[in-house]
Formats: sequence, C-alpha cells, structure tokens
Amino acid sequence: MKSSDDGGLDGLGIGALAARFGLAAHVLRHWEAMGLLHPGRDAGGRRRYGADDLTRVATILLLKEAGLGLNTIRSLTTGADRATRHAILGPAAEELRSTIAAARASLELIEGGLNCDFEDVAQCPNYRRLITERVGTTQ
Repeated sequence: MKSSDDGGLDGLGIGALAARFGLAAHVLRHWEAMGLLHPGRDAGGRRRYGADDLTRVATILLLKEAGLGLNTIRSLTTGADRATRHAILGPAAEELRSTIAAARASLELIEGGLNCDFEDVAQCPNYRRLITERVGTTQ
C-alpha cells in the first residue's frame, strides 16, 4: 500500500501540500526523487498526497530542523533498525552537543560584556578570565 493511502479520500495535490508546509513544489518533487516521498497518482498521473504523506513531510522537516541531511533522513525513515539509528544519530548528537557548548561559551562572553561596569570591556573580570584561560598564563 502506498504511503499516500488516505482511506479513499482524494488527497492533496502537490501545490496544496507544498503550500500547507510553506514549501515550493519542486522541493516535494526532489524529495520524491530521493525516495523520501511516495505519493499516489490519480487517473491523470497527478500526484495525490494523503494523511501519511503529511506526516512524512512533517517528519522530514523536523529532522532537517534538527540538522540532518536528506540522505541521513532517508536512511532513518526507511526502516532503520535500532543499531543503525544509533550509528546515524550518535555522531549527529555529539556534533550538536559541541555546537551547543560553543554557543553557551559565546553567550557567556557576550553576557559578561553586557553586565560589566567597566568602560573598557578588556577590564571586565569575566573577559580577563576567559583571555587568561585562552592564553594559558596567569596575570
């Protein structure tokens, strides 16, 4: 049974589905070409998207927002077992943890500058501590 099984309903055309998610129709065509979507077709050969397709598009968008590429998403959404899923998501999680740590350090520096009473940010205790840690010497 196709993923676009909608219980006998007509389903959405490509333009309506694209609009529903704020996408261009060519994006859906690309995802289909990559094997991420498998819409049904009407008698005229036009794509028809059912409830399962809406769920699939939402899943793809969520995984893209999490930073995963389309090839990775295809691997995850085509029946990957637990071990494969862990092998794929483990490195992605570690990369994200690293990005979060760098963002937190940046925020700490910026907030330190915002909360500093000195005119010259280089005199702020937080800034000086971070510079000392970076240089590796004590002053």
